[in-house]
Amino acid sequence: MSVSYRSSIGLPHIMLWKKIKDKRIPLSFDLELTARCNNNCRHCYINLSDSDKQAQDRELSSGEIKDIVDEAVSMGSLWCLMTGGEPLLRDDFFDIYLYLKKKGLLVSVFTNATLITKEHVRLFKKFPPRDIEVSVYGVSNKTYELVTRRRGSFDAFMRGIDLLLNNNIKVRFKAMALRSNVHELPEIASFCQNRTKDYFRFDPFLHCRFDCNISRNEEIISERLTPEEIVVLEHSDPERFQTLEKICDKLIIPEFSHTTCNHLFHCSAGNSNFTLGYDGIFRLCSSLFHPDCVYDLRKGNFTDAWYNFVPQVRDMRSDRKEFLEKCRVCPLINLCTWCPAHAYLETEELDTPVDYFCKVAHARAKALKALKT
Repeated sequence: MSVSYRSSIGLPHIMLWKKIKDKRIPLSFDLELTARCNNNCRHCYINLSDSDKQAQDRELSSGEIKDIVDEAVSMGSLWCLMTGGEPLLRDDFFDIYLYLKKKGLLVSVFTNATLITKEHVRLFKKFPPRDIEVSVYGVSNKTYELVTRRRGSFDAFMRGIDLLLNNNIKVRFKAMALRSNVHELPEIASFCQNRTKDYFRFDPFLHCRFDCNISRNEEIISERLTPEEIVVLEHSDPERFQTLEKICDKLIIPEFSHTTCNHLFHCSAGNSNFTLGYDGIFRLCSSLFHPDCVYDLRKGNFTDAWYNFVPQVRDMRSDRKEFLEKCRVCPLINLCTWCPAHAYLETEELDTPVDYFCKVAHARAKALKALKT
C-alpha cells in the first residue's frame, strides 16, 4: 500500500499571502519585452511597427533584463507576465523565458499567437508556463484582419492556436469588444469557450495611446462602444453581470471611499506589483506613463525605484477642484474605470475627470438598480 504525502492547493489559499499581506513586496511584475508588434490593431495603445528600428534599439538587452529580474526575485517576486507589444518578436524570447523559469518564477505569456512555431510548442511543453493568454479579434478572416490590418494574420492566428491546443498547451482567451468586431462577439465567445474549459473574458474598455499619438487616439475612441452598448454586452453575459452585481450591489466599496482625502492613488499599484517597460522604464502599473510617475532603471536601480520612488508617487495629491468635487466624492467609484493612469492617457493630466468613464459608470449603475426594482 502506497501512501502519498503530497497534496495540491490553489494559489489564493496559500498561507504565504497572510504572512506578507501588510508588507510591500514586489510579488508580481509585467515584463514588456518590446513595444513592437507584427499586427497593427486599431485599438491598441502600445503597438509600434515591428520594423521600428528606433524602438528596437531602445529595448533592454537580455542581460539588462536578467539583472533587473535578479534584483526583483531577491526582493520576493514570484510571478512574471511576459508581454509587449508582441513578446514573440524578440529573437531572444527563448533565452529570457528560460531564465525566468530557472529563477523559479511563475511565468505567463500574452501573445496574439500569430508567431507561434513548433519550437515554441517544444519549449512550452518542456517548461510549461502558468498560462498563455491569447487575444481573439475575430473568428472570420474579414473581421480579424479588419482589426489587425495585416493580410494573412487570421491564418497565422489559427495556425498558432491549433499548434498550442493540439499539443495540450494551456491557453486562455480574451477578446476586445470593438466597433469593428462587435457584430461577431457571440461567435467569438463560442469560439473561445469551445476551446478552453476554464477561461474566457472580454474587455470593452479601450485606453488611449502610451505615446499620446493624436491620430491613433482618435481611431481608438472611434472604436469604443457606447456606455449603453457596454451595459447590454455585460448583461448578455450572466456570469459577468452576476459578478458585477455581487461586487457592486451597494454601488460603493467602503474602503475605496476617500471623500476627504486628496491623494491621487488609492489602488494597489506599486504595493505588490510593477511594470518593467521595454526601454528600462519602471512603472507602478502597466497604464501609468506620466513622466512624474516613471523611473529610468538605466540611470538608477530597482531597489531605489521600489523603496524610494514608489512611495513618492503614491503620495502624490491633487488640489484640482473639479476632481475633488466630482470624482473623489462620487459614489460610483467601483463602477468606474477612472484612475490617475487612465486619466493621463485620456487627458495628459492625472487628476482630470473623463466624461466617457463617468457615463459608463452611470449606465452600469442604472442597469444594476433596474434589477432591484
